[in-house]
This record gives sequence, structure tokens and C-alpha cells, in this order.
Amino acid sequence: MSTPRRNRDRHGRGLRGSLYPPTLPAASTRAERFDALVLAALDPIEARWRTELTDLDIAVDDVPDVRETERPQDGLLADGGVPLARLVPAGVDRRGQPTKARIVVFRRPLEARARDGADLADLVHHVLVEQVANYLNLDPGVIEGDG
Repeated sequence: MSTPRRNRDRHGRGLRGSLYPPTLPAASTRAERFDALVLAALDPIEARWRTELTDLDIAVDDVPDVRETERPQDGLLADGGVPLARLVPAGVDRRGQPTKARIVVFRRPLEARARDGADLADLVHHVLVEQVANYLNLDPGVIEGDG
């Protein structure tokens, strides 16, 4: 006969719940906070360039694929050889379906270069401006509204 399974940990305190309610920002993961940061950085760019960016997707990846970074590619924004973002041009997928152009922002390299949250927000905004300028074949100052 088996012993009944207990619903408590070995110290008898019971199962632990979440530390914060899910409605508070502290309950979100680092990846979720970074995704929100990318969306916030994209808002002013998209507000100005909405019609030009309808065929562009934005994606976030944790780290770049090392196999793809071994060979130099157009559309790669790097710092000291470490990719921060990549512009993937529009094309055709394996099934023959057309795909949109896509900017892929790499979370971990950007977080490693930022001193704090404000610095990370500025860095993400700068990377998005550079990649959108590359996509539209414009100067980054024009994307910002400086040029």
C-alpha cells in the first residue's frame, strides 16, 4: 500500500504562492518587461512612420543564432561583434508563402550593455531607430525627426 501524497513541502509550511499579485508590474518576467520596453520605444517611431511600416514586423529574441552570425550579413546591427538586432528582409518561406520584413531585437545582449532601466530604454530606442532607418533607406536623424 502506498502512502498518501502530501501537499506540503518537507518543512510542513505548505505550498508557496506567488510573491506578487499578477496585476503588479513586479510580477512580470524580465522578458515580458523587455517586450513592453520594445513596444514603448516603437510607439513614437510608429506614430510618425505608420504607413511606411505596415509591411514590417518587430520580434524579440533572447540571443542571436550563432550559426547565422558567423557570416557577415546585411541588416545586422552589432556592438563589438555581438549582434544587437537584425533586419530580415521580406521573402518567401519554406511553403512558398510571402513573408514580411522583420526587425529582430536581441534581449540579452542589450540588457548586458545597459547600466539601468533608463539606459536600456534609450539603447532599445536607438537600435530600433537604426533598424527602421536601414529598412526605409533613410538617415537615422530623419526617423527621429532631426533631419
